[in-house]
Parts: sequence; C-alpha cells; structure tokens
Amino acid sequence: MNTRKVGSAKEDEAARYLTSRGLTILEKNYSNRFGEIDIIALDGNCTVFVEVKYRKGIGSGHPEEAVGASKIRKIAKVADHYRVCRKLSESDPVRFDVVAIENDSIRWYRNAFEYPF
Repeated sequence: MNTRKVGSAKEDEAARYLTSRGLTILEKNYSNRFGEIDIIALDGNCTVFVEVKYRKGIGSGHPEEAVGASKIRKIAKVADHYRVCRKLSESDPVRFDVVAIENDSIRWYRNAFEYPF
C-alpha cells in the first residue's frame, strides 16, 4: 500500500474514532491555497480542526511530535480560510486537536495547541 493510501486509511480510522466519541465529521481533507486540514468536525457547537499523524513505529519518533510550529501556523491559516468561507464569527468556538496513531494505538489530544497568532 502506498503512503497516500495508508494516510487516507488512517484518517478514516481517526474519523471513526472521533465519531464514536460524539463528534460529527463535517469534512475530510479540506484544502485551500494555504494547505490542508485532515478532519473538520463539530463537538457540540465547537468547530474542531484535527491533524492526524501516523507512525508504524517510533523509529521516526512519536506521531504527535511531527506537529511543530510551521505545521501549526499552516493549519491555522487553513482554518481561518474555512471560517471565513463558512461565515463563522470570531466568537464561534474553535479548537485544534491532534489524533496520533501508532501501530494499533490511538491517542486523541484535545486542544493540542492554541491559535498561534
């Protein structure tokens, strides 16, 4: 299986995991000129932007360690564009989560990072 197919399968797995915990998936692989967000979901009235990271082993480090400052800035820019396009106000709650998948283990980090600007 190629890297993109594996990534897509892991994003689907993450979406199922989040759905089983009460979130409603709005979009997967939302992209614009700034980049891509793996999953956009609703948790109650909160819009949640989710980055999914997968590693089959820790040889390359834990998956959540791959979400650094530049990735966070990119996710925030894509999220800003999404909010403008969907006419979400500044007061509408948003959250940035990370789902880390390592082998068969899933770790969900709610509020993994704050809006960086």
